[in-house]
Amino acid sequence: MMNRALAALLLALPMAVAAQTFPTKTVRIVSPYPPGAGPDTVARLLAEKLSKGWGQQVIVEPRPGANGFLAMEAVKKSTDAHDVVLADNGHIAVAPSLFKRLPYDVEKDFQPAALIYRADFLIAVATNAPYKSVGELIAAAKASPGRISYATPFVGSPSHLGSALLEMRTGTQMLHVPFKETSQMVAAVGNGDVTWTLTTLATAGSLVRAGKVKFLAVAAKSRLPAQPEIPTVPEAGGPADYEVNGWVAFLSPAAAPREAVEAINAAVSKTMAEPDLRERLTTFGFTPLQASRAALTELIRADTAKFGELVRKTGATID
Repeated sequence: MMNRALAALLLALPMAVAAQTFPTKTVRIVSPYPPGAGPDTVARLLAEKLSKGWGQQVIVEPRPGANGFLAMEAVKKSTDAHDVVLADNGHIAVAPSLFKRLPYDVEKDFQPAALIYRADFLIAVATNAPYKSVGELIAAAKASPGRISYATPFVGSPSHLGSALLEMRTGTQMLHVPFKETSQMVAAVGNGDVTWTLTTLATAGSLVRAGKVKFLAVAAKSRLPAQPEIPTVPEAGGPADYEVNGWVAFLSPAAAPREAVEAINAAVSKTMAEPDLRERLTTFGFTPLQASRAALTELIRADTAKFGELVRKTGATID
């Protein structure tokens, strides 16, 4: 009996030691988002807190563009647990069904590290646009097929598929205009170059405050606590049960030691429970999340299946 207990203790020691000693150097968060985007802002807030807790520098390295491929490939090639990639469900759960040739394999090249937050999306138009509700926007799209346009940050993003879903649910035909960065996307709407977009409070907030952009509705079950005056899509004349949200997580390289990745999960989960950080995220319209690596793995599997079905229905595959 004692021999078995001793053996179990010895097997557990490496994990305990790794968890206590990680990190031993600078942790690099590679981000597919440009500085100032909602996920980038949260990553920097989180990096600051993690750095204090770990006693090691945590940096955010933006690598926007190419549908997130640049950031994903940068960490895919690493074998170091000190490298993580910030990614959303578009990169993780949508891309495998959307792209016929994807330069990474989520299951083979990465391992889930930590879930961070969920973001509910809002339908935004230029402040001087003639549309006062989602119902009016849909009516305009039905009256002039192909004239109404929508902007997205990249092909296959939750914003893209959510917009395509609105087309499908309303029987309309609209023009998709993809951009390289979220800031460009929202600016194009504010300038009137594109009719509308699905975005978040954090990403569009500065242009809303500047009077360039306004929100018609939130694509969620209920109104956002941070902006309770904004109606839900059904309340604004849109289709019932229309919901679009995205979640953001850290992925570690597949070759990273499991014990170190568990340490990342524990540290991020603990940090996301801190009241001041939760309050900041709520003001952005984000819902802070905490999950074990097993729960994140299951979420990835479930969303991959869900978005795979949506991609098939919309026919939105890309070479």
